[in-house]
Amino acid sequence: MTDTNEIKRQMAFYFFFAVCMIILNYFIQKINQIILYPLICNSLGSIELIQLLYCSTTPNMSELMGSILAVGITYIIKFFLDKYIVFRKKGSKLKDTSKEFFKYFIFAILTTIENVGIQFILTNFLAFQLELSFLIALSIGYVTKFFLDRKYVFNQYY
Repeated sequence: MTDTNEIKRQMAFYFFFAVCMIILNYFIQKINQIILYPLICNSLGSIELIQLLYCSTTPNMSELMGSILAVGITYIIKFFLDKYIVFRKKGSKLKDTSKEFFKYFIFAILTTIENVGIQFILTNFLAFQLELSFLIALSIGYVTKFFLDRKYVFNQYY
């Protein structure tokens, strides 16, 4: 397969999995909202620590915790999809995978900051609709993350 075709294949899988993770993230947050929040807060909400960290509504801590849970789960799943399917990394040692995971995580944080910044600028300074700024920011972020992952995480130079 030529290098151009390989990049196209990788990008197609990368963005398909990204869309899948966005959908999964949404469903995890809805499950948290509809099932976990009532279950946990009705049965364990009298425990002060759980009330403070999860059941408090000012601010809405269950939403924050659901978001953290969803991002964590989808992040781990996407890492392994990217490693083994997108970039076709064959079995590597735990030490190597740990280094890849750490770099992947750092780039995820950086591109999240990039996404939030772009969305903020487009919405607040250029008067874009929220949905449009969200799509533009997310697209730019995923393209950036793809090339960072390809070059620095999974070491496939282009």
